[in-house]
Amino acid sequence: MKESKFVYVLYIHTTPDALWTALTDPAVTQKYWFGVSAQSDRKAGSPWKLSFPDGRIADSGEILESDRPKRLVIKWRNEFRPELTEEGYSRCTMELAPSDHGAVKLTVTHAMDRENSKFIEAVTDGWPRILSNLKSLLEG
Repeated sequence: MKESKFVYVLYIHTTPDALWTALTDPAVTQKYWFGVSAQSDRKAGSPWKLSFPDGRIADSGEILESDRPKRLVIKWRNEFRPELTEEGYSRCTMELAPSDHGAVKLTVTHAMDRENSKFIEAVTDGWPRILSNLKSLLEG
């Protein structure tokens, strides 16, 4: 089967636990994700959603895997752009690994089981901006 995939890797001078908290705590996600907050109890099988500051749902899905502070896998669907919603669910995998000199390697892989996905095309712009803000927040 054909797929669309976006992979982004960056190194952040922090601890795996601090990075995990930043990726999963709604109060922290709002600080670097342009006011959007992520809500879930982060247990496998639990619902997950991103909410805009006005309460509208930006994205929704389900936690597929959660291994604090190493790996988080989310079944993910856009909810605010109809042309992206109709593509269905994608899969976002966030892998955290300690690295040299007090940094953590964060690898975000966002994929969809369809060729030329408009959603994956959209995240190729969104993830770098969001993760750049995250790095600045944690290192600042």
